[in-house]
Amino acid sequence: MAKKRQRRPRLEDLIPDEERRKEVVKRLYSGDKLIGEDGIFTDLLQAMVNASLEGEMDNHLEEEKIQGNKNRRNGHTTKKVRSNGGPLEIHTPRDRNGDFSPQIINKWDRELNTGLNETIISLYARGQSVEDIRHTIREIYGVEVSAGVISAVTDRVMDELVSWQQRPLCACYPIVYLDAIHFKVKYEGVFKSRAIYTCYGMDTDGKRDVLGLYVKESEGARQWGLVLEDLKKRGVEDIFIISIDGLTGFKEAIEEVFPEAIVQRCIVHMIRSSTRFVADKKKREVCADLKKVYGAENRLDAELAMDAFGVKWNKTYPEIGKKWRADWDDLMGFMDFKADIRRMMYTTNPVEAVHRIMRKTTKTKNAWTNEKALIKQVYLTLMHNEKSWRRTAFKWSHIQRDLIDTFG
Repeated sequence: MAKKRQRRPRLEDLIPDEERRKEVVKRLYSGDKLIGEDGIFTDLLQAMVNASLEGEMDNHLEEEKIQGNKNRRNGHTTKKVRSNGGPLEIHTPRDRNGDFSPQIINKWDRELNTGLNETIISLYARGQSVEDIRHTIREIYGVEVSAGVISAVTDRVMDELVSWQQRPLCACYPIVYLDAIHFKVKYEGVFKSRAIYTCYGMDTDGKRDVLGLYVKESEGARQWGLVLEDLKKRGVEDIFIISIDGLTGFKEAIEEVFPEAIVQRCIVHMIRSSTRFVADKKKREVCADLKKVYGAENRLDAELAMDAFGVKWNKTYPEIGKKWRADWDDLMGFMDFKADIRRMMYTTNPVEAVHRIMRKTTKTKNAWTNEKALIKQVYLTLMHNEKSWRRTAFKWSHIQRDLIDTFG
């Protein structure tokens, strides 16, 4: 049996009025703008919304009649509403009893739900300021949006943010990276630094996730202890490996909350701090010799490489050898694992990659008006760029087998 050919929609089906149809076609051929104030599609959208409202009123009165209620039309109320097709003039029908409640756009709404809110949130997540968003919306859609409206729209994510921040976590994480990033916030008229503590972990299926973001006045071991306590309250029972930078007292704060966790000091941070005062012409050679230390096959070979480094450099840069020896156990923890796990744990680069995403979209802002605005911006930025950080670890099946051999 031959398949019945589907009838294509015609312009007269969309615009029954002939004069109106001719006007639309004429404007299309003349190159008039499609959306925005006085745009062709804006005009059509306005007509469609008003027609839909009339249809809702007809249906409402018909239901009233069936129920035996005497009700009839009572004029219209006119208002301007925003849409991402441009500003619309809406004529909402009224009934005598005053109980008509339109569905397409509520009588108190000032915006037609056509995705304008989502556009505002998307622009905000990309790091645009309120004034930039206002300009973009006005330029593209011909709609004037106040700063208060933009703040109100973006504030709607706060409930979502709180729920995300308090969500239950997995009981076990093979590895968690801890690091802080600093921003400027205006507080009582003065710009002050605020630290966002970032917990970035990998679960037993190899899936990476931001476990939490916490705004604090500054970075300190005691504050990190409170952050780890919160992770425990949300269900984390065990962490195998925690990768950190060289903050004083950090390891001790971790051991109070997760005493069984292996604390790995970030090798990259150590190299940066220990070569800070090395002459530029010598830095590459010093780094190459340090690579022989952390690139060794085992702890014994690393010890021998460190001895050789001391023989060559202790007279010129004695502080380097002292720093590495002082933190030797924390630096060499990754030596007890196979190559794939070593690569995963020896540096905090994964969480620093998350921070780069934050910086990329926030670098145009000098400061935020308050901590709420800061955490809202960072949260939206991360959610908008989920694909960049929420992914499964490379070669996870190999790593998983090695973790099972080590931890059971």
